[in-house]
Amino acid sequence: MPKTPPALTALPPAAAQALRGLGENLAIARVRRRESQRTWARRLGCSVPTLIRLERGDPGVGMGLYATALWLIGRVTALPELAAPSEDRGALEGEVRAALKRRARRAAASAAARDGRREP
Repeated sequence: MPKTPPALTALPPAAAQALRGLGENLAIARVRRRESQRTWARRLGCSVPTLIRLERGDPGVGMGLYATALWLIGRVTALPELAAPSEDRGALEGEVRAALKRRARRAAASAAARDGRREP
């Protein structure tokens, strides 16, 4: 039996829940298209047990299979937007904090310079 990578055992609960939701949505999409698991698995290029794991949101299923499943339902173009820089709130907050620090340093330097000029 293969060893489970630590990244899968330490998966944050929110990430695990999001994967389960994605798997459920993919299963619903398959059923709405009246496709059997066998047919869908063949189209994905995987086995039926792997498809079942994908539809359960198993984090051990390769990202390529999730991407292919999204392609099958016409949603693969949404994939890059998940990590779009414009949506990266953590990086944006960091940039704002850094800008505020730079501004505070400049303001302090300007004040010191002004004070230095005023002295006789």
